[in-house]
Amino acid sequence: MMPILRLAPKSLASRRVTVSFSIFAIAVSVMLLLGVERIRTEARASFSNTISGTDLVVGARSGSVPLLLYSVFRIGNATNNISWNSYRTLAADPRIAWTIPFSLGDSHRGFRVLGTNADYFEHFRYARSRSLKMAAGKPFDDVFDAVLGAEVAATLGYAVGDRIVIDHGVGSIGFASHKDKPFRVSGILAHTGTPVDRTVHVSLEGIEAIHIDWRGGAPNAGARIDAERVRQMNLQPRAITAFLVGLKSRFATFSVQRKINQFRAEPLLAILPGVALHELWSLMGTAENALAFISYFVVAAGIIGMVTMLMSSLNERRREMAILRSVGARPVHIFSLFILEAIFVSGLGALAGLAVFYIGLVAAQPVLETQYGLFVAIGWPTSTEGLYLIAVVLAGGLAGIIPAVGALRRSLADGMVVRN
Repeated sequence: MMPILRLAPKSLASRRVTVSFSIFAIAVSVMLLLGVERIRTEARASFSNTISGTDLVVGARSGSVPLLLYSVFRIGNATNNISWNSYRTLAADPRIAWTIPFSLGDSHRGFRVLGTNADYFEHFRYARSRSLKMAAGKPFDDVFDAVLGAEVAATLGYAVGDRIVIDHGVGSIGFASHKDKPFRVSGILAHTGTPVDRTVHVSLEGIEAIHIDWRGGAPNAGARIDAERVRQMNLQPRAITAFLVGLKSRFATFSVQRKINQFRAEPLLAILPGVALHELWSLMGTAENALAFISYFVVAAGIIGMVTMLMSSLNERRREMAILRSVGARPVHIFSLFILEAIFVSGLGALAGLAVFYIGLVAAQPVLETQYGLFVAIGWPTSTEGLYLIAVVLAGGLAGIIPAVGALRRSLADGMVVRN
């Protein structure tokens, strides 16, 4: 068997051009397979870390996915609001360490406006407990201050000190404009790769201020109040859309959740964000599986190309096989030679694909993070990726059985015949 081990690399080297193409095809397929797996894994992790360090998300009673969508992803609208008194009652629970109230319903040129308070900048976490950072300016400290997400500022070209007007309603064009009470950009948040980047943040008092002279979702023409007069008024919110909860102890999660879900003053729903995120991600499982299947088929195509190369060389290697048989090589040696060649080709292709994968990862990492908000870690291959590499080599070896059987069928006499 040892001579066969030495012979296989030399035999491949004698056909280096065609072999190189097979290695290249397998390398490209392995690179795609590893790339899809790494991006899929990191996308799932990034999705799960859209919100981090929050124990409960509370909103009007509906469903866990709708509540998660409008409170965390700013998609859709709440079925109802939460009264300020109910919020303060629940927030006073001694088991709760902090809360972050949210008020939604307005927009600015297609971007959602979120009313909140200073606790948002202190306690909100994302991507494995990262805190929000200011890229420029500072958090709001005036009724008519606004803090922009990174994507809002970049898309609309805003800078600290610019004036913006909030629209009533959600969409690229609001139902009506609050142009009598413009906001000043006090700060711009650093890029997070989460819905925070696409959000305009103002204070709860700011949300109350722009609606103080509105009734029934429309401006009250007979009672217009200018911005200066509004500053002197009581701007305590009457209601909010949702709020986040951080507990002093994780052991109290289910008891606090049960208390909120059974709250008698009004129907509320408290959800565990991790569970809801997993439920939401499972709805996209079809697309995730489709990506995986595509990469599997690409690997299969690379291995088929290798088999085709080995099969096409059978006629050229008739004399080689005959000479080996004539000097004492048994059928098992011929069979082993083709299997070893297939393993060498698929192994070299897997290693080349791994190398190209890491080169591409280094080049693409900053682009993925800045443009798409997806941080792809560069580290040793994961156990799943390692299994994929082993599977590719094994699949290549198994696929080598086809040309190996074909070689065995060539008789010694047939191999010695010179064909014109």
